[in-house]
Amino acid sequence: MPESFTKSFTQQEALPPEAIQAANRILGGARLHRYGGSTEDPGAAMELERAFAKWQGARFCLACASGGQAIQISLLANLVERGDPVLTNGFTLAPVPGAIRAVGACPVLVEITDDLVIDCKHLLAKAKSSGAKVLLLSHMRGHLADMTRVVELCSDLGILLIEDCAHTMGATFRGIKSGNFGSAACFSTQTYKHINSGEGGLFTTNNPDAMARAVILSGSYMNYDMHGTLPDAAHFESSKYDCPNLSSRMDNLRAAILLPQLLGLDDAVAAWNQRYQIVASALSKLGPTVAIPDSLPGADRVGSSVQFRIPDFSSHDCASLQDRLRERGIKLAWFGKGEPTGFTSSHRHWRYLDSQLLPNTDRILSTLFDLRLPLSFSKDDCTLLGRILVDEISRIAQIGN
Repeated sequence: MPESFTKSFTQQEALPPEAIQAANRILGGARLHRYGGSTEDPGAAMELERAFAKWQGARFCLACASGGQAIQISLLANLVERGDPVLTNGFTLAPVPGAIRAVGACPVLVEITDDLVIDCKHLLAKAKSSGAKVLLLSHMRGHLADMTRVVELCSDLGILLIEDCAHTMGATFRGIKSGNFGSAACFSTQTYKHINSGEGGLFTTNNPDAMARAVILSGSYMNYDMHGTLPDAAHFESSKYDCPNLSSRMDNLRAAILLPQLLGLDDAVAAWNQRYQIVASALSKLGPTVAIPDSLPGADRVGSSVQFRIPDFSSHDCASLQDRLRERGIKLAWFGKGEPTGFTSSHRHWRYLDSQLLPNTDRILSTLFDLRLPLSFSKDDCTLLGRILVDEISRIAQIGN
């Protein structure tokens, strides 16, 4: 009888006891709102902003209600206006182009390479043809582009770089943390990201004017002195009157459960990468049948998920692989599916954008699979995952020959 996988792909690792204790303290005091504190107890949101800024190596940090809200705030805080073209990857998740459209700007999609990162040649061409002055770079599924080249391009073209680090909290490129290459960075603390508060986001920048605008945009009600990392008061003089209140604050409860997780994040990154290596090594045994994205020299990602392509598979083969693995307990996402499913979609499904031609991205996505690796999986679980994946891919590849 074929082996089956019995663990849930949506069950995250349990929160540390310190997070539960911190949550109970907040609940017992009933001060969930970030502006409900006192001089003696300013609140967990302020503490989180200070701790994350220090950990990330950024001057300023703002805790937000979600990663998507952090992106919207970052665009507005960096003076993106209605109708402005904004460059972004053709392969990303829907909240990224969604944030661009939500602030009234126009997403300009850029092709990706076979290694799932932005194509710098196409980026150069699209920047010139569109006149865009902002790049919202999505480090989709943890894959880091050649950040040296991206920064050079942005500098040469006068493009402001904002990094979407939803999948790269803790990743580095040539020793520099993801999020420290551009003018601003946005992180997510949604359940399936690297620290978990259900929903939540973080915005970082070294620009005092952008930070002042971001704080007002988040809905500070002029209580901006109750934030953990702040520019001088003079930077608020204009923004406090000109920026709308978007009510996108993080509350103290979520901040309190994130703080202990942040302290353990470096260990979690190492654990994810061990699990990734087990599954990727199993898939590599299939040789050229399976294409596993390569990381650039100097790029150290967070392996909280694994992606692979099977270039010779037809759409029927891809659907069959999904079905067969589902029968064996494995929830495999496929980016080439005709309709969006759960968290998985492609640019063809985002009808709030102008239709754009991305033939190389479409070719890549047509046979691209994606598998979560939560830390609730042991290393033995990942060995079993790899064994079942190899078994079913081999069966379908033989059927197709």
